[in-house]
Amino acid sequence: MVLCGDGSAAKHKRSSFDYRKGVILKRIAILISGRGSNMKALLRAGLPAQICVVISNDPAASGLDTARLHGVPTAVVDHRSFRQRKDFDTALAKTIDTHRAELVVLAGFMRILTADFVNRYQGRLINIHPSLLPAFPGLHTHRQALAAGARIHGCTVHFVTPELDHGPIIIQAAVPVLPDDDESTLAARVLAEEHRVYPQAIRWLCEGRVVQAADGRVQIIGARTGRTTLISPEPDA
Repeated sequence: MVLCGDGSAAKHKRSSFDYRKGVILKRIAILISGRGSNMKALLRAGLPAQICVVISNDPAASGLDTARLHGVPTAVVDHRSFRQRKDFDTALAKTIDTHRAELVVLAGFMRILTADFVNRYQGRLINIHPSLLPAFPGLHTHRQALAAGARIHGCTVHFVTPELDHGPIIIQAAVPVLPDDDESTLAARVLAEEHRVYPQAIRWLCEGRVVQAADGRVQIIGARTGRTTLISPEPDA
């Protein structure tokens, strides 16, 4: 079942032309499953883009209300209404395409997408994962990091490929793992960095500064090179 925020079929109510600046804005669809804290960070970031729709697979997702408060159209594609994953993905793609989205941004979207869906949006489908990929793919990344005795943890913004939690990396942020950390404290430290790097990555994409080299690695035009070393625990001198 597919529902729009006003209970009707999706309509193009907004233009992607910014009359104040005379530029065409990229249209972005954000996919969420819950509260959408990264979605909120994107909405507040003042991106050179139009968030044309927020879509959830869960009609009870609180992030839908947040999107509406920001004046963003919403839609629900309830995965429980579909027997097969491919049918859900087909309905989801139809909703995205109805809103003419150019970028599809996953922000806590807790569904594994089929290869056909991923390939449909190749180069336009972005995810943020709460670990320094390729370390700790999948769920419970903070638990994995603690169990492995990792000294440094973090998050990764990357292009989505059919391989789960894989794909060319756009930006990463690292944080120390402290001796008294548990899953919740470590998750909170990583989440703060997610809210910084995800808007930055999407801004670079909207500005056309993200380029994939022939070897598949991502280059950012004009980006500053990080020169700070993070050592954890810190050395004595």
